[in-house]
Amino acid sequence: MKFLKTALIYGFLLWIIPFVISIAIFPLKKTDPAFFQSLLGVFSITLAVILTIHYFRKTQGNLREGIFLGFTLSVISWFFDFLFFIWGPIKMPLDAYIKEIGIGYLLYLIIAVGSGFLLENKPKSSLTK
Repeated sequence: MKFLKTALIYGFLLWIIPFVISIAIFPLKKTDPAFFQSLLGVFSITLAVILTIHYFRKTQGNLREGIFLGFTLSVISWFFDFLFFIWGPIKMPLDAYIKEIGIGYLLYLIIAVGSGFLLENKPKSSLTK
């Protein structure tokens, strides 16, 4: 958790990059909404995995760090989404936001916690025996 600044930066990147991409591919939402959601999901999760790997290269790589990172990434995404989608110009109903966008951010928590768990419980190398 001494890498709070890194987690905050990664959280912002994990929100802004997919947001910009969603604007670029937005015409797909009208012509093929399922494909739009799939593309955005694949890109977002790929980016989440990459940023999680980079974060754990700087830390101890344990379950506690995974919980911290996952919670931070998810909360940052919800925060910026709320500013834009709920209170901002879009004015999306909360239940629609949760169903269409918000629940997906739990995947960031799952990825980070799973990665932290695996790193904390990795088997000892046979070379160190």
